[in-house]
Amino acid sequence: MKRVLLTGATGFIGRHCIAPLLESGYEVHAVSSKAQEERALHANQEFRDVRWHKANLLDSAQVTSLVGEVKPTHLLHFAWYTVPGYYWTSLENLRWVQASLDLLQAFAVHGGQRVVIAGTCAEYDWKYGYCSEQRTPLSPATLYGACKHSLQIMLEAFATQARLSAGWGRIFFVYGPYEHPYRFVSSVINALCQSKPARCSHGNQMRDFLHVEDVADAFVALLESVVSGPVNIASGCPVALKDIAYRIAKKLNRADLIQLGAIASPADEPPLLVADISRLCGEVGWRPKCDLDQRLEQTISWWNSCLTNDRQ
Repeated sequence: MKRVLLTGATGFIGRHCIAPLLESGYEVHAVSSKAQEERALHANQEFRDVRWHKANLLDSAQVTSLVGEVKPTHLLHFAWYTVPGYYWTSLENLRWVQASLDLLQAFAVHGGQRVVIAGTCAEYDWKYGYCSEQRTPLSPATLYGACKHSLQIMLEAFATQARLSAGWGRIFFVYGPYEHPYRFVSSVINALCQSKPARCSHGNQMRDFLHVEDVADAFVALLESVVSGPVNIASGCPVALKDIAYRIAKKLNRADLIQLGAIASPADEPPLLVADISRLCGEVGWRPKCDLDQRLEQTISWWNSCLTNDRQ
């Protein structure tokens, strides 16, 4: 029996991993510190076979007890500090490096076989624009990126020593259901759905977006594989932020509410960030199931339903 311990299971990406993990035949042990969100997911009939565990992963004693109880064969680790506007520089990043190392050691001690941890495109030197796992220099410009990259280095060394199979998924730009409402795609949708102006920067920045369900599916595919080391989790297709804003506006018939240039862009913001996904496609064997327009329509529909429920 494949038994996976899923951390961050009520988070933006983690919650979307549950269905593909179940479909892949895993006994899913989902970890969360948020009781209310856990109960909401537990009530979903689709997830009735998930075994939930409430634990504070920053407490090493709780980590040791949890892993000893579950004895997972696989570990899919998303839990981290991700509060928008704060996580780039927060000292919480340091605590999550240690928590992740405690989790990793307990996993190895109790017979774990395969681990995949969520990394970030912020590990790369962004001045290069095109991000390849094998060619682009790694030079994080933030504490968040530095902590993630440091953990990746330690994971690789520890996995070799402990004879673990280990993958590292570098996430680029994600959107979809349960995204924080202040992030780009969700903020534009929310503004237009409420007939409010969508205040944007100039919008010429080229970014690599992937729907959260595709991100989750790619992580499960990486977990199922034997591919080791860093793998970019992205679409490989750059798109301008202004093009995304106007695609959303076209679907809602509110192009008049898009305000480009209303917000200043940081002087050091890179004009291009796009992933090389040759490892993801060629070695893991994974590709997105839907295109950008289909996924934007699904995302708009989800936010519309949330706003409707809030009004009732």
